[in-house]
Amino acid sequence: MCWWAFTGLTHIILEGYFAFSPEFYKDKSGFYLAEVWKEYSKGDSRYAARDAGVVAVEGITAVLEGPASLLSVYAIATGKSYSYILQFAISLGQLYGTAVYFMTSYLEGDNFAASPYYYNLYYIGANASWVVIPSLIAIRCWKKICAAPQLQGQKKNKVR
Repeated sequence: MCWWAFTGLTHIILEGYFAFSPEFYKDKSGFYLAEVWKEYSKGDSRYAARDAGVVAVEGITAVLEGPASLLSVYAIATGKSYSYILQFAISLGQLYGTAVYFMTSYLEGDNFAASPYYYNLYYIGANASWVVIPSLIAIRCWKKICAAPQLQGQKKNKVR
């Protein structure tokens, strides 16, 4: 549940701000979210340049995956039957978005960082969680979903 709360709020607040604030890089007020994106742009300048692919991925993530992640928190907490399929779907969405993010950078030359330090810290480090954790969750959910019919069959046999 902690991952879903964290990733949901990150998608909605942080990525939502980026996707829907096209002038963030010009902000001189010191607004925290604008400063976060200015700093992150040192690791991937496509953010400062408002690259269409990056804006599209972040916008979809903020609007769809953010709220769905928070719905996942609710589904887990209340034991809803759709919990595993929802987590699986969101995890696949996160993996797809991360793959598109990395592939578009690679195809465009992967030369968007101010230095190797920022590249490794922000571009690789900050995004690694969205590869590792959704992969682990997707595997776990897949196993649970596949085991469900077998468990259902066992319950029917016990009732008879």
